[in-house]
Amino acid sequence: MASVIARARLLMVIAAATTGIAIAAVVAVIGYRVFAVGGSNLGAAVDGVVTLPKGARVIATGVSAGRLVVTLKVDGASEMRVFDIKTLKETGRLRFVIAP
Repeated sequence: MASVIARARLLMVIAAATTGIAIAAVVAVIGYRVFAVGGSNLGAAVDGVVTLPKGARVIATGVSAGRLVVTLKVDGASEMRVFDIKTLKETGRLRFVIAP
C-alpha cells in the first residue's frame, strides 16, 4: 500500500510541476507582448490640417486600424471621408444621396 501512495504522490508532483510550467509560459508570453512590443500608438500626437468643403458640417468621427473616418453633411447629403492617420491623406470617400 505504501508503494501505491508513493506512486500517486509522484504523479501528483509531476502534474503540479507541468501545470506550473504551463502557467509560467502563458504569463511570460503575455509579459513579452505587453512590454517588448511596445503596445499601441494611441499616445502618438498627430498634427495636421484637413481641408473640408465650404459649408460642410462634421457629424461624427471615428478612428480604427490606422484610419480616421469623418462623417460630413455637405449640401444636404451625407458623406464619409477616410484618411490615413499618419499622413492625413484622403484614402476614400463614400457619398450618401437620396434617390429621386
